[in-house]
Amino acid sequence: MQKELEILYIDDEANNLVGFKANFRYDYVIHTASNTTEAEKILLSNPGIRVIFCDQRMPGELGIDFLYRIKKDYPKPIRILLTAYADMNTVIDAINKGHIFRFVRKPWMDEEIISAIEEANKFYVANSLLETRNQELQKAYDELDKFAYSVSHDLRDPLTGILSAVKLGLEFDNIDRIHELLTLMDSSLVSLDAYIDSLRDYYLLRRGELMLSEINFDELFGNVRQFYNMYTQNKEVTFDIHVEQKEPFHCDRAILELILHNLLSNAFKYQQKGHPDPFVKLSVNVSDQQATIIVSDNGIGISPEHISDIFKLFFRGSDQAKGMGFGLYNVQNALIKLQGTIEVQSPANTGTTFMVRIPSK
Repeated sequence: MQKELEILYIDDEANNLVGFKANFRYDYVIHTASNTTEAEKILLSNPGIRVIFCDQRMPGELGIDFLYRIKKDYPKPIRILLTAYADMNTVIDAINKGHIFRFVRKPWMDEEIISAIEEANKFYVANSLLETRNQELQKAYDELDKFAYSVSHDLRDPLTGILSAVKLGLEFDNIDRIHELLTLMDSSLVSLDAYIDSLRDYYLLRRGELMLSEINFDELFGNVRQFYNMYTQNKEVTFDIHVEQKEPFHCDRAILELILHNLLSNAFKYQQKGHPDPFVKLSVNVSDQQATIIVSDNGIGISPEHISDIFKLFFRGSDQAKGMGFGLYNVQNALIKLQGTIEVQSPANTGTTFMVRIPSK
């Protein structure tokens, strides 16, 4: 028996309502209604109801008509018809119109009711799992459509640029003109390389189990500083790092690096042009079996209308820097895999702050 399983029993005979609740209240959560209007109110306020028993001979509305009418607004509960007059026409009408899962003849026996509930619950669970799988499949199809378009567009553009430059270069004898074309080709190849890195991150998140290791944030952030050293020197961006770790922390290093690099690359790319003191700050505090990582900058920020969209696949909120639309989408999926969370604050023209919380594994 499942005490949490909610049942709605509809019958205009008071004795049947009392008897049903008395017999099954210890095994299930029982709701009763003496008419279909009352039953709809109960369904509205109790979305967890899984099984509906309804008498066929109800005043004002037949059970079949009621079950058919509520099917659109309440498609999940499994419908069972109670009837003392189960003629063939009623059976056919109920199957075609009301999608009745089962009939129970009145007067009913406890064993038959319990059997009907258990079978209906199994059917409910199976349908719920199927619905979840269908939603996941639809999401996968939608992502595949976007992915196919992105690949054809973002791979073709830099390749087309390179091929065009090569064709033009074959016609030039002037070394300066050729150098201009080489610069264009270099830009296209950088874009292509960045896109391939994004694809690598995308598929890294779809591998199976996590590969856990102990994380030393002093070492990890030291590597991160070295990685961005050339950028900070050329762009004159101050890069401040702070580590506070007094206990061991275990995580998937590759996925953790993916999160850091996507957040930091955005912080460096979207600085305000001409700002006298651009900065990027990275900090971590490891305590209570959790790492709290903060990445902040004083860049261009994120428009309020875009905040809710920044984690969507292929979303690009600014034309200031070329992006592939993978970065923050990959960050969110990485955090889902690590059972972490992310918060963002981005006041207009004052920069952006991301706060990431990841539990130790």
